[in-house]
Amino acid sequence: MSTKDFIEKDYYKVLGVPKDATEAEIKKAYRKLAREYHPDANKGNAKAEERFKEISEANDVLGDPKKRKEYDEARTLFGNGGFRPGPGAGGGSFNFDLGDLFGGGAQAGAGGFGGGLGDVFGGLFNRGGTGAGTRTQPRRGQDIESEVTLSFTEAIEGATVPLRMSSQQPCKACSGTGDKNGTPRVCPTCVGTGQVARGSGGGFSLTDPCPDCKGRGLIAETPCDVCKGSGRAKSSRTMQARIPAGVSDGQRIRLRGKGAPGERGGPAGDLYVVVHVKEHPVFGRKGDNLTVTVPVTYAEAALGGEVRVPTLGGPPVTLKLPAGTPNGRTMRARGKGAVRKDGTRGDLLVTVEVSVPKDLTGKARDALEAYREATAGEDPRAELFQAAKGA
Repeated sequence: MSTKDFIEKDYYKVLGVPKDATEAEIKKAYRKLAREYHPDANKGNAKAEERFKEISEANDVLGDPKKRKEYDEARTLFGNGGFRPGPGAGGGSFNFDLGDLFGGGAQAGAGGFGGGLGDVFGGLFNRGGTGAGTRTQPRRGQDIESEVTLSFTEAIEGATVPLRMSSQQPCKACSGTGDKNGTPRVCPTCVGTGQVARGSGGGFSLTDPCPDCKGRGLIAETPCDVCKGSGRAKSSRTMQARIPAGVSDGQRIRLRGKGAPGERGGPAGDLYVVVHVKEHPVFGRKGDNLTVTVPVTYAEAALGGEVRVPTLGGPPVTLKLPAGTPNGRTMRARGKGAVRKDGTRGDLLVTVEVSVPKDLTGKARDALEAYREATAGEDPRAELFQAAKGA
C-alpha cells in the first residue's frame, strides 16, 4: 500500500466506527467484521477476501494507539482524505510529487515541509526517514540477572548486599563507537535506523534488526581490535543492591535502571535478582507470618500459665496459656512477623508442644501415680471408639 493510498483511505469508515471510538469499540468492530469476512468462512469469494484485507489494515492502524495518532495527524494535515493544494499559477495546475514529500525532497520555502514527512509516517510503515537528516536511534541497555543468598533474618528485615555482575558495556578502547578511529559511518542498508523491513502481507511490513550493522545503525570502517566493531565489551563490576524487607525464597526482584548502560543516550536496562534464603534453626515462615514451636510442660498445658516466646531480632514476648491447652494448639503474637509491602508486619504463630519427661524423680513419679489413680475412671479414648463403631 502506497503512502498516498494510506492518506486517502478512511479506516474509521472501513470498521464502521466513529472517529472518537474507544479502543474497546474498535476491537469489537474488528472482531465482528473479521468473523464475517474471514477467508475460511468465504472460500472462493474474492470480494470477501479483499474486504478482509481492508479490515485487517484498518485494525492494524487504529488498534495501535501510536499508529492511530499518526494516522489522525496525517489526515488532519491533508484535509481528511487526499492532498488538495490550492490553485497555483497557470490556471490552478500544481505539479506535486508525493514521493518527494515523503522522501524528504520538498524544501522549506518551495511549498514543501522542510525535511519532509518521512518521520510522521515512518512508524506506520515501519521505516524511518531517509537522507542526510537520518539519525541513529538510541538503544536500551541489556537486562542483567544475578543471584544472592540471604540469611533468614536478612530476608525478613531487608539488607544491602554487594553484587558482582558481568555485562556488555561500552567498549573503553573505542569509546563505544566500534571504530578504532572513533568515526563509524551510518549503515547504508538500514540508513542508521538499525532495522530493515520485510513484507508481511496486507500492505504493511514487519521489522527485523539490520543484518549488516546488527541493529546498531552504524558500521565501523576500521573495526576496534577489542570489541571487533560491536562497540560493546564484556565487563565486570560490583554494585551495592538494596534487597527490600520481607522477600521470600525464590523471589525475583526487579531493580530498574541497574542493568547494562544503553547506547547513544538510550536508557540502562534492568537488573533482576533471584533471592535464595537460608533456613533458620528456630523460626519458619508462612507468607507474611513467622512460625515457631514452643515446648511446654504437662502441668502448664493442664493448669494454664504464662510462657515466654522468642521473637526474631527483638525481645521475647509473654503469652497466656489457657488451662487445658491441647498439644499442637497455635496462638498468635500480633505484629511480630515478616514485613509486608505496605510496611506493616505479619504475626508470629506460636505452636504449643507438650513436653513429656523421659526420666522422673521419685517425687514426680509419686505425684503422677496419684494423678493416674485420681483419674482412673476417665477414658479419653471412649468417644473415639464410639465414633468408630457408629461409622
